[in-house]
Amino acid sequence: MIHVRRLAASMTLVATLGIVAGGCGTPPGQPRTTSITPAPRDVVEFDALYADNCAGCHGASGKGGAAIGLANPVYLAIIDRRSMRVTIADGVRGTSMPAFAQRAGGMLTEAQIDVLVDGIRSRWGDPGALAGTSPPSYAPASAGDVQRGAEAYQTFCRSCHGADGQGGPKGSAITNDSFLALTSDQALRTIVMVGRPELGAPDWRGDAGRPMSNQEVTDVVSWLVAHRVAAPGQLYVE
Repeated sequence: MIHVRRLAASMTLVATLGIVAGGCGTPPGQPRTTSITPAPRDVVEFDALYADNCAGCHGASGKGGAAIGLANPVYLAIIDRRSMRVTIADGVRGTSMPAFAQRAGGMLTEAQIDVLVDGIRSRWGDPGALAGTSPPSYAPASAGDVQRGAEAYQTFCRSCHGADGQGGPKGSAITNDSFLALTSDQALRTIVMVGRPELGAPDWRGDAGRPMSNQEVTDVVSWLVAHRVAAPGQLYVE
């Protein structure tokens, strides 16, 4: 009888130790809550969302890559929250920017898109980035003129991108048909306004002795758009 009691006591002790080792209240053989990988729709942590959806094009920590750097206070001060959210949610048709919202065929919920937008703006924005300046508007306020754009290009852009936009000692080709085919009008305007600081490209204030006016930005974009061709990358035979 004594042996039976000792055996029962030992089994009770082992069971108790097993419960403690497995976590309070966690049944043996069951995973802990902290060890369960959340479903994609339940991820609401900025770093994870940015790494999985944005870093491939915009670079780690928003420093830029194939697409503009998002950790650019000038860019974040010029683009409003609504415009940024629409771009992320709906993408830009005809370019390499896809739609991320589930309602538009993407993988992210509306809440996840809000996390990305607010995280980008709060982490990398600077309310004083445009202090003392009069930046161009995010969207054009008037129609552009190609001829005026050609003149403005020579003043503000030629020194880096060459006389005809096919590249120069300090800048890439920006009248390249493949580049223009994959870049929207707004993206061109954004680059002209905020530059590509990660590549050494200045913003609209440039180095020409004075900043570009709102109209000059619009005109330069019109000049660039005029270089688009119907079938980029194709050989033309007359």
